[in-house]
Amino acid sequence: MRHAIFDQKYHFFSFFNSLSGGYMRTGIIDSEGKDTGVDPFMASFPHLIDVGIMGHCIHGRSGLCEKAGVACYQNGPYAEESNMELNDFQWIAEQCRGRTYQFALGGRGDPDQHEHFAEILQICHENQIVPNFTTSGYRLTEELAAVCKKYCGAVAVSWYHNSYTLHAIRLLTDLGVRTNIHFVVSNKTIAEAIARLRSNDFPAGINAVVFLLYKPVGLGTQEDVISEDDTCISDFFEELNHPHPFLIGIDSCSVPGYLKHCSYSSTLLFDTCEGARYSCYIGPDLSMTPCSFDQCGRYRLQLRPATIEELWNDNAFDCFREHLRVACPACSKRGLCMGGCPLMDEIVLCHQKKLLQIDTL
Repeated sequence: MRHAIFDQKYHFFSFFNSLSGGYMRTGIIDSEGKDTGVDPFMASFPHLIDVGIMGHCIHGRSGLCEKAGVACYQNGPYAEESNMELNDFQWIAEQCRGRTYQFALGGRGDPDQHEHFAEILQICHENQIVPNFTTSGYRLTEELAAVCKKYCGAVAVSWYHNSYTLHAIRLLTDLGVRTNIHFVVSNKTIAEAIARLRSNDFPAGINAVVFLLYKPVGLGTQEDVISEDDTCISDFFEELNHPHPFLIGIDSCSVPGYLKHCSYSSTLLFDTCEGARYSCYIGPDLSMTPCSFDQCGRYRLQLRPATIEELWNDNAFDCFREHLRVACPACSKRGLCMGGCPLMDEIVLCHQKKLLQIDTL
């Protein structure tokens, strides 16, 4: 099914295909009804919300997460908060009906282990919102996978090198669920990523491999952050240019590196940081921030009685946007990457940004 929204505040159309996951938007529409070709900076309401329904992590508590070498950015092994209440989730979904296309379910743990997981997916369906989520695969059952097939646009399985990781991938793909692999790229894993791409060494039947840039947040460390000086960087991005039997994706945090190292025929196929522009994060405690990686709470606000729209228009979100509006004014590619991550300069894979910062001192 295709959905369309006209943003009356910022004057553009957006479109979403709930079957294929395809998303597009027009340029700003002028007073004569013509598309100006100017990409709108933001929407008047988030098109995608990362909803953290999990307050604690069963997988993390088992010790298997750390054993797999995963540095959870939400401190999953040690978090002891309650999961999001079902009535709170319904309250969120009802505000988003007809305004938000997708929910990325997450939080501090596997969303499929939420005590009301099936009901949460049903609420999404009732409010015409497509749910997606990422799982470690730990304790994923046939019954849960069947619910995913019924309601989810796609399911991502984190690449953890464990037997249950491969089991979850097989379980989902055998049922016909669109299944992606999420691969976190760090100093420790970039060589493996390159090797697997060169040999197409990922399970058969997957839809895509999505590479996520490692962040020094939560249990993450600065030592594992990839530097622009890393000799493997160009090799990694070069592999993204090659054809594979599966689709390739990157997170928007990687866009500065992509712009430098990859050949791209169209700028219409990627977007930079969407935080506070087209997306936001809501935690299990109903806190709301432009990005889930804002673990220090620099831009964190609280829902109830405030609504999503009220917080979306709050000064805290505007402060986050300001970086994206003004960063790197002298760069020819400024409009494509907007200076990269407003939260962590060290993950921005661009020497030019560092030079521009030095010039302004």
